[in-house]
Amino acid sequence: MSVDLQKNTTIDWDSLYEAACTARDQSYSPYSRFKVGAALLTAEGDVVVGCNVENRSYGLTICAERTALVQMVAGGQREVVAVAVVTETSPPATPCGMCRESLTEFAGDIPVLTANLRGERKIYRLRELHPSPFEWAGPPG
Repeated sequence: MSVDLQKNTTIDWDSLYEAACTARDQSYSPYSRFKVGAALLTAEGDVVVGCNVENRSYGLTICAERTALVQMVAGGQREVVAVAVVTETSPPATPCGMCRESLTEFAGDIPVLTANLRGERKIYRLRELHPSPFEWAGPPG
């Protein structure tokens, strides 16, 4: 399954799905037992992965999508063109609100593949999932 984007980037959804599955296997989720893997396709054509990492103090937990974003930025990149998120749930889980907001910082109206281990897949647009992201005009004055 491939999709051509406006920037002439072809998305290999199967490869992105597999990368997210592999990342999901690394999840540290002893409290919720809810493993999540994410794979970002960057504007440079790289795939950057992340998994959720829980903490006994739940507020310190970081989601798979944000883990991948942090790795992308640490690697010197700043633009996401697609993301795949893999869970076990049926239907496949979508990114949480915090992740949706974080994705909008580095992406336009990108496609978001949600999938599970049984082969269920659904592609959303980021604006469909998060139609009103926070917008900051900068400090007054």
